[in-house]
Amino acid sequence: MQHIIQQLEEKRAGARLGGGQKRIDSQHAKGKLTARERIEALLDEGSFEEYDMFVEHDCHDFGMSEQKTPGDGVVTGHGEINGRSVFIFSQDFTVFGGSLSAAHARKICKVMDQAMKVGAPVIGLNDSGGARIQEGVASLAGYADVFQRNVMASGVVPQISTIMGPCAGGAVYSPSMTDFIFMVQDSSYMFVTGPEVVKTVTNEVVTAEELGGAITHTSKSGVADKAFENDMEALRQLRRFMGFLPSSNREKPPVRPTDDSADRQEMSLDSLVPPNPNKPYDIKELIHKVVDEGEFFEVQPDNAGNIVVGFGRFEGHPVGIVANQPMVLAGCLDIASSIKAARFVRFCDAFNIPLVTFVDVPGFLPGTAQEYGGIIKHGAKLLYAYAEATVPKVTIITRKAYGGAYDVMASKHLRGDVNYAWPTAEIAVMGPKGAVEIIFRADKDDPEKLAEREQEYREKFANPFVAGSLGFLDDVIMPHNTRRRICGSLKLLRTKKLENPWKKHGNIPL
Repeated sequence: MQHIIQQLEEKRAGARLGGGQKRIDSQHAKGKLTARERIEALLDEGSFEEYDMFVEHDCHDFGMSEQKTPGDGVVTGHGEINGRSVFIFSQDFTVFGGSLSAAHARKICKVMDQAMKVGAPVIGLNDSGGARIQEGVASLAGYADVFQRNVMASGVVPQISTIMGPCAGGAVYSPSMTDFIFMVQDSSYMFVTGPEVVKTVTNEVVTAEELGGAITHTSKSGVADKAFENDMEALRQLRRFMGFLPSSNREKPPVRPTDDSADRQEMSLDSLVPPNPNKPYDIKELIHKVVDEGEFFEVQPDNAGNIVVGFGRFEGHPVGIVANQPMVLAGCLDIASSIKAARFVRFCDAFNIPLVTFVDVPGFLPGTAQEYGGIIKHGAKLLYAYAEATVPKVTIITRKAYGGAYDVMASKHLRGDVNYAWPTAEIAVMGPKGAVEIIFRADKDDPEKLAEREQEYREKFANPFVAGSLGFLDDVIMPHNTRRRICGSLKLLRTKKLENPWKKHGNIPL
């Protein structure tokens, strides 16, 4: 018996060592943690239960039968974050560069299957050189098995990918189908084809960082949601982030006790919107001042800055927040912002997270680049997402709500539950100047008359009362009461029941 126990301990020690101390030291020299260190940093202390520690690959070609490491380049299992269960896989770059073999894929598939059964999030810590070349099509089949599970788990349990090293070729498609992607600056990258292939095919010279680094994907492509300075910061923020999400689509998001009163007034909001309708202000100031304790976890902060999305809490209950940002492109909706917000809205709806929308939108961004790029179809994605959503929807119009963009931004017509406006709200087909130039085209050569007409239009439509008289607004509220009114509305809507007609699935304008 003692011999068997000793053999077990030796096996465990070998698995924990991964590719050996030399490769572990190399990982540390790059400023990166090992696969197991990442799990320890992310999960509650002592909560990790490992699966398949002794699994080895079954490849015999190219001398691989003599190169076997227990675990085969990925650490899998389950544990807890703040007392709540999660499933996790963490790729080990010290073993075959974290490359994916058939056995490696089976381990990942097992934790994903278990997560679906019990209703718990799946977190992937990616650090892999891609498919294991020695296994050929078997490794590609392994990727496809993972992809299929990504699709089946979508909208059932939250799926989070944290890219903590290379992620290239077919490997990128699994993270791309998860709900959120986080990256680490200067040590992680994602691309379908690497710099060498790009140079060969297109003659472009580009570095890995420029092609698929954290800055590229958080600010240009919009593929990743946020980038962090190092592994530890990424894992610390991931722990915080998971506190906003439910375990599955069958549960409500977790409630956190708060001392922040629902009745708290914020008098400074009364002067947030400038008297000049063309002057910008920071919508994030409003968000931070109304959510619990000013805590707001923004998603995609560096991409499509004309719309702000992220998570906050009201009375301890998580909500998804969508807000036009007047500081960027005057808050106009464009292709990038529509896609960014639509995906966020659909995530919140899938996981029972209420939506709070702050509206200050002068319309859709005009121009040939937008039209040729398909703004009609991309803008419709956001419209579709809001119209489809059955979670509680509370909307506050702070200033401009013009044209089709008024409709799109969680209006009463898209089954908004509670729709408020500040006294500064202007709800109309378009701004006074543009409207007058169309309606009174005959007076275009008379600036004085046009100015009169503009003032007349402004008095009639540049306020919330016409929409209020038609029942499109539930109330015009004072800005300082915004938190109280949102909290009251969300409390009322906690028992909301609304279902869409049965269908296999809708055909969102992709």
